[in-house]
Amino acid sequence: MQGLLLINKPKGITSFSAVSAVKRAAHEKRVGHTGTLDPMATGVLPVFLGRATMLSSLMLDADKKYIAEIQLGITTDTCDITGEVLQQNNVNVNENDIERVLAGFKGKISQVPPMYSALKKDGVRLYDLARQGKTVEIEPREIEVLALEVLRPIDENNRFTLSCHVSKGTYIRSLARDIGEALGCGATLTALQRVETAGIDISQCVDLDKIDEESINGYLLNEETAVKHLRALSVTKNQAVRFCNGGQLAFERLNITDFNDNELFRIKYKNQFLGIGIADCEKQQVAIKCIINYPEVSQL
Repeated sequence: MQGLLLINKPKGITSFSAVSAVKRAAHEKRVGHTGTLDPMATGVLPVFLGRATMLSSLMLDADKKYIAEIQLGITTDTCDITGEVLQQNNVNVNENDIERVLAGFKGKISQVPPMYSALKKDGVRLYDLARQGKTVEIEPREIEVLALEVLRPIDENNRFTLSCHVSKGTYIRSLARDIGEALGCGATLTALQRVETAGIDISQCVDLDKIDEESINGYLLNEETAVKHLRALSVTKNQAVRFCNGGQLAFERLNITDFNDNELFRIKYKNQFLGIGIADCEKQQVAIKCIINYPEVSQL
């Protein structure tokens, strides 16, 4: 079985558990997801099957959109409500304060990932170190916050809801933590939903409990859906055969003239998606990134 499933991950399970459920329904060993969601988080979880799993890493670079609920006045060790409360503070914050602080988080900023994360330090997952009671210095990294918008203003429980459009590598838990620090009262994440990734919207996703052996084929999408944000490069019959046999495609023989170095393309022959190519401006050619499908004999 090969293709893409767009899962609306439920709260309370890991992304790995969601993938395991798909494996059982599909009877396919090669199943993988992109963009891990914490157990408390819900929303868009693309799951690849068969050869399509080679595309999973490409979606990691895509921007993502979230809806995040933030609780002011509380800090936790995990930066979300599932963790141990470290501190509780009085909250004296209004909507103007929040808008002022949010303005400082837009654009390219430096962010320190949370200690409870899957990042590694000297080969060990940070969350494993944290569970052992160890703390280590975590290097900050540059991320980009493309948009932050208050969807629901602060309520009587000192909670408010944000719409967040962010670059790859952004931890919304860290964003909540840092917003709380900037407001002077601390904060933690209480709910999170991923509503879009790589142009795929939550409305396109299916609830995990609807996936079983009988229904899965009805929800399986063409894997090209996952890389529609990449430009398409149409090739001739001879170019299709050459590409799928491991050959490079010369710029001068292609129907696109404005190549950017290391740009990725969807390689297509007629209506069939063959795979991903990568532009090499120095060599003036498109090389293979991965091959997903081979040209159908009936089309050659």
